[in-house]
Amino acid sequence: MLFSAIEFPGWLTSVGVALAAMMAVFAVVIILKYGGLWLQAYMSSADVSLISLIGMSLRRVKPGTIVTAQVMATQAGLELAQGRGKSTACLEAHYLAGGDVNRVILAIIAAHRAGIDLDFDRAAAIDLAGRDVLEAVRTSIIPKVIDCPDPKRFGTRLSAIAKNGVELLTHVRVTVRTNLDQLIGGATEETIIARVGQGIVSTIGSMESHEEALAKPDRISKTVLEQGVQSNTAYEIVSIDIATIDVGKNIGARLQTEQAAADTRVAQALAEMRRAEAIAHQQEMKALLMASRAELVRAEAEIPLALASAIRGGQFRSKDSKGHPSKSGGIWPETRDQILKFPKPRKASG
Repeated sequence: MLFSAIEFPGWLTSVGVALAAMMAVFAVVIILKYGGLWLQAYMSSADVSLISLIGMSLRRVKPGTIVTAQVMATQAGLELAQGRGKSTACLEAHYLAGGDVNRVILAIIAAHRAGIDLDFDRAAAIDLAGRDVLEAVRTSIIPKVIDCPDPKRFGTRLSAIAKNGVELLTHVRVTVRTNLDQLIGGATEETIIARVGQGIVSTIGSMESHEEALAKPDRISKTVLEQGVQSNTAYEIVSIDIATIDVGKNIGARLQTEQAAADTRVAQALAEMRRAEAIAHQQEMKALLMASRAELVRAEAEIPLALASAIRGGQFRSKDSKGHPSKSGGIWPETRDQILKFPKPRKASG
């Protein structure tokens, strides 16, 4: 009766009607946009309120993704965090950090069903580290097989050579299981493939003959496992199996042949060098011989000059039959016997 007796101005009544209409429109929009999600969460007993759905949109978080993850977690009986609204806040934080909320929840559910201890914080950390947490859990439950070598990068067979020089071509299948404790910071499949390949090459290389590897291929697997190839990796090796092992080329014989050919070429080069040195020495001796002959000719040419000089100086005198110098002082013999003993001049040859 009191309010009915009060008369409101017309503009105030119009403002009130407008505000009521705006609130009604806002409520209709909220119900149309978030009503279905809120009803889905409410019917699943998920910890999602209508106010939190509106806040998600303001924080640029997709409400549908969070509600779906919350419904899956609730239906699986998981408790992501203690306290009302905490689980929704954890999911929003992981979404804003760039994580895949749905795959994290699916991984936790799979681990929970398999009896593997995996909480939300650990799964979120694995996801943010760039690893596929759902695939990691699946591999931890069902081991997977890795081919060594990688067919996409190195072909289908690994080459190893025994001590006798015979090549063996092997294909290895490594069965691994994910080690969730070392998934963050642990080495990946590439490291497993590299270590297993290195172990196979070293094991076959330590064998005296390729026949030993063909007779006992399990020795290769045991030796590689004993080398600790799984240390500091994200996987636990279940088994290493030699799928195929074939005999390749005789690398040792080929290397020996190539070495023999190289030694032959070296020997030929040394022989050619010695031959060249011998020819050079021969030419040097010929040059020395020609120089000696020139000296001889020059010396013979000086003999007449020396005789003429001796005759002019009176130093060339004849001797009598008793070997005494002639009294005549001439250079010619005085008796017949001396004339007969006087040497005859040589005839010029040719």
